[in-house]
Amino acid sequence: MIRRLLAFLLILSAVSAAQAQQNWGGGVDSDQIHFGFTFQYVSAEYKIYKKDTWRHRYRESGQIYTDSLMRVSSPVSPGFGLGFVSDYKLGDHANLRFTPALVFSDRLIDYEFQNGPNTAAYFGGEPVYQQKVQSTMVDLPLGLKLKSDRRKNFRAYMLGGVKYSLDIVSKKKTNNTDRDITAKLVSNKRNILSYEAGIGLDLYFEFFKLSPELKLSNSFGSVLKPEAHPFSAPLDKLFLRNLQFSLYFE
Repeated sequence: MIRRLLAFLLILSAVSAAQAQQNWGGGVDSDQIHFGFTFQYVSAEYKIYKKDTWRHRYRESGQIYTDSLMRVSSPVSPGFGLGFVSDYKLGDHANLRFTPALVFSDRLIDYEFQNGPNTAAYFGGEPVYQQKVQSTMVDLPLGLKLKSDRRKNFRAYMLGGVKYSLDIVSKKKTNNTDRDITAKLVSNKRNILSYEAGIGLDLYFEFFKLSPELKLSNSFGSVLKPEAHPFSAPLDKLFLRNLQFSLYFE
């Protein structure tokens, strides 16, 4: 997926470079405030911190539910988002940007158990069990965009800022007391604050400006809500990391 996006970016750069004249770009650089929209590809994963006792068997009321853990990991999970752009010009080389978006991105945690009798009883003999933490986030990023001088139809930039995220489906993901213990979910906090940093390129066309951007975000604190079940018990902290590729149309 990343290779296709990079190939698409190279094609756009070649098209823009092939035009001899300096394009107008819709005049967005001259406006004090301008707006746009964005499409996003998101790659999400957790940075996992485990408890000292993470290898222990999970017990409840004297009952052993799982055999010892061997490994806990978080594979990358893809997602997508749609959003808007509000850009305020601070100067010739700096802009303040507010880019709210609705992001659909699940997160995954893989648990590899010792394949003993308790694991067989609860997971059908499969030593690896995957937890999917479903999320629909309203992202509210505020960032400072620092731009280079324009060279014909190109301008490079770097971006840094903070992002507040609200999980709008978290209330639906509850672990009822009567639910089977191995069917319970890892729960995340509903409100998440992250820091962000990225780089991008402004490409100027006749009536609009297109900006491919690559951005990394990481939560300030742990997003884990500790609960008493086999999948939450081994975890001490979960930090959310996103790698995001965006196309901004302004």
